[in-house]
Amino acid sequence: MRRSDREVRDITEIEDIISKADVCRLAFASGDIPYIVTMNFGYTGGEKPVLWFHCAPEGRKLDMMKLNNYVCFAIDTDHKLYGGEKGCDWGMSFRSITGYGRLCLVESENEILMGLDSIMNHYSGESGFTYNSKVLSATRVLRLEIEEMTCKKR
Repeated sequence: MRRSDREVRDITEIEDIISKADVCRLAFASGDIPYIVTMNFGYTGGEKPVLWFHCAPEGRKLDMMKLNNYVCFAIDTDHKLYGGEKGCDWGMSFRSITGYGRLCLVESENEILMGLDSIMNHYSGESGFTYNSKVLSATRVLRLEIEEMTCKKR
């Protein structure tokens, strides 16, 4: 990170940023074609942190994931514009995370439910959800195993 004075290393603060964010952007690459998509997400921390996503059973992100499952993600929150006397005095405070990892389609029912529960908990703060089997059959759950992430704040 170029600006080490803005780097955040404390996992408690990093997970606070994740908990306050309402979307995660996933960036895919296939050859010289980039693709970025904004998604709802869930997070499970620990020794092997994971981001969870859900999507339709077909689409561009799944096609690109099959070609290259190494993705980049970005999460940001706490945006606040501040001004000044001159244009160069303006700026924005924020907290952000950028990371990389492998994205895969979840196959097992237990893990699908764990991913959906993580997403639901992220937005509601609740647990113990039930799911309609018809809707589940039309839903895909993706797991991003985080390999690297950096965090900064201003």
